[in-house]
Amino acid sequence: MSSNQRPETGAFYARDRAWHPPALTPLYKTSVARSPQRALLSLDGTKSEITGPVFGHNMLNELDNDLIVNYAKPGEMAIGQRILVHGRVLDERGKGVAGALVEFWQANAGGRYRHKKETYLAPLDPNFGGFGRTITDEDGYYWFKTIQPGPYPWMNWVNDWRPAHIHFSVFGHGFAQRLITQMYFEGDPLIWKCPIVKTIPDEEAIKQLIAPLDMNSTIPMDMRAYKFDVVLRGRRSTLFENRKEGN
Repeated sequence: MSSNQRPETGAFYARDRAWHPPALTPLYKTSVARSPQRALLSLDGTKSEITGPVFGHNMLNELDNDLIVNYAKPGEMAIGQRILVHGRVLDERGKGVAGALVEFWQANAGGRYRHKKETYLAPLDPNFGGFGRTITDEDGYYWFKTIQPGPYPWMNWVNDWRPAHIHFSVFGHGFAQRLITQMYFEGDPLIWKCPIVKTIPDEEAIKQLIAPLDMNSTIPMDMRAYKFDVVLRGRRSTLFENRKEGN
């Protein structure tokens, strides 16, 4: 649905680096090669970084937000526990981000990705592609249907396992507002053993990545629901008498 509201412009809030994990975390081995070798530089956002792109619902296919059937043969569907994932995309002020592109991808019910370099021995599901997308409404709300992914081992150290998770890529109102993150499931004991999760310094930040079971939104005799809100960088408020917190 289109809107006549005037889009916001201006810079985004600076990232809180105490909230996000440090770039170098040796227990997560690949961070050693990825981490910057020199001091970081802070640059002002350019006009193109803070004003685009704009996504429209006409770019979506009918089944893009239904991973249960969007890769399946006619009359068939993916194998696994059927779930509904829903929530809102918000900025740091708690304001819904309308028109955000939300992409999601995941392993199948056995913990295996549909990828040519996948080495895990779990079977592929011929009716599950593991990818979808949607666009938020005027209140920042989104939803999609899928199957609950399985955990899987990975070559970090000898016996490391990834908890069940869904990857998210969220594109808000500017390139500088893009976020790539992961959603975990309430009650999974592997969350607190995962080397990637352990890179996050604040326990409250970890809890923000865990989607609670939402029984009020389940579809009876069909699928459970999990609620997952995503918070993007918000627009910078006008400073008042040099107060960093704004008005």
